[in-house]
Amino acid sequence: MPLYFHSLKDKVALVTGGASGLGLGIAKALVANGVNVVITDIDKANGECEAEMLQCGFIHHDVSDENAWNHVAETVNGQYQGLHILVNNAGVEGSPVSTPETASLSDWQLIHRINVEGVFLGCRAAIPIIRRSGGGAIINISSIGSLEPTPSNMAYGASKAAVRHITKSVAMHCATDGSKIRCNSIHPGVIKTAMISRLTAGRVNTSNTSLQDLLSEYLAEIPQGEFQDVNDIANTVLFLASDEARHITGIKLVVDGGLTMGGLT
Repeated sequence: MPLYFHSLKDKVALVTGGASGLGLGIAKALVANGVNVVITDIDKANGECEAEMLQCGFIHHDVSDENAWNHVAETVNGQYQGLHILVNNAGVEGSPVSTPETASLSDWQLIHRINVEGVFLGCRAAIPIIRRSGGGAIINISSIGSLEPTPSNMAYGASKAAVRHITKSVAMHCATDGSKIRCNSIHPGVIKTAMISRLTAGRVNTSNTSLQDLLSEYLAEIPQGEFQDVNDIANTVLFLASDEARHITGIKLVVDGGLTMGGLT
């Protein structure tokens, strides 16, 4: 169950990639905390359906499109007279098996357009609105892939490492210019979402490993002995978005059941 933070009530939040998976879970948790939520997604049909069930706003949105971000920012600001929380969640994983030798330039560029440029554009569009709204929080969803080598999916790992750097730069900018905007990154581990299903299916198709064996292999690497749940990440978003985290900015918050604790720097 999602946590409840009284300080979030009546705030306005924008969640990208909110039509399914992690983004939808985050949106549900924010709505349950009394937040006025707008989800955006490239998947128009599913986004409209989920928004209707959640009774929140929806905007059809390609996060790699600069003009689309201008439209989204203006729409949210016009409808709610402000914005307090941005969750840059939208992302793609690219080819499930893509080594430094086999990765295509087109795959690399697609991943970076969405995972990196989408986050940059989101931060740039949201900062002035959040500042005028009295401050708030930007939360960028990165990955443990940003913290360790990802030789089988180099573009994804590199893109998520860039998200971490963007986060720190935005945090420093907003901390020193009086914006009262905090910016932090969350680094999930292995969550059973559609994205991890696609990645595992790709590895199964290119190896002699069965799906069950592969999932067992992933699970064996997690010290706490279980996969992360969407609510584990959603609750982390709630805390970082709340006033209770008012002096937390520029951090990387790893939520992975201890998977990377032996190799973190």
